[in-house]
Amino acid sequence: MSVIERDVPDEQVVRGVGLPRLGEPAPDFEAVTTHGVLRLADYEGGWLVLFSHPADFTPVCTTEFIGFAEIYPQLRERGTELLGLSIDSVYSHIAWVRNIQEKTGVAIPFPVIADLDRKVATAYGMVMPGESATETARCVFVIDPRAVVRAMIYYPPTTGRNLQEIVRLIDALQAADTHHVATPAGWRPGERVIVPAPATTEQAAERVAESDAGEYECIDWYLCTKKV
Repeated sequence: MSVIERDVPDEQVVRGVGLPRLGEPAPDFEAVTTHGVLRLADYEGGWLVLFSHPADFTPVCTTEFIGFAEIYPQLRERGTELLGLSIDSVYSHIAWVRNIQEKTGVAIPFPVIADLDRKVATAYGMVMPGESATETARCVFVIDPRAVVRAMIYYPPTTGRNLQEIVRLIDALQAADTHHVATPAGWRPGERVIVPAPATTEQAAERVAESDAGEYECIDWYLCTKKV
């Protein structure tokens, strides 16, 4: 048995498709959406949050779409677009987003992919046969301006997502890229960031000296923070 057969669900082995990997190019796509035909290339140069939901006209998904609509302005301030997906038809998507606005007053401003042939869902590993063979799981993919996958989050159908965590994740990724740092658990903009750990004993000694000089706050040589 090959490595890919051990690591990839049977359905995807049959189709010859592996799961996306962090730090590698996002799978390309061209798809029908509620805003017309869109391609991954249409988002080149900006950040993209691609997410899937199990099905239209379902309660948890409805609460999530309301939540995504609420964070959409925050994401756009960060140069980030939203793109939803399920394996429902475009007509179902249109009817559902109209129903959400009619019943709750919340307009859904972002496009939703109608992935009836499951090409995009398969390419991104959104179908989890152990949970459902007919619905996409609650997946989130963060794709950077170079079309590289930077983060992936998977939730089961029963659990709605924390939408503010997605905003926080974008903030953390963008801060890491801009300042060449890492971010600690629960980090938010304005808080101290983590300086990359020294890679040699000489650099470790230098880091301790820099800490003594007040440049960094250090718990020890390998864990130092600074303001950005």
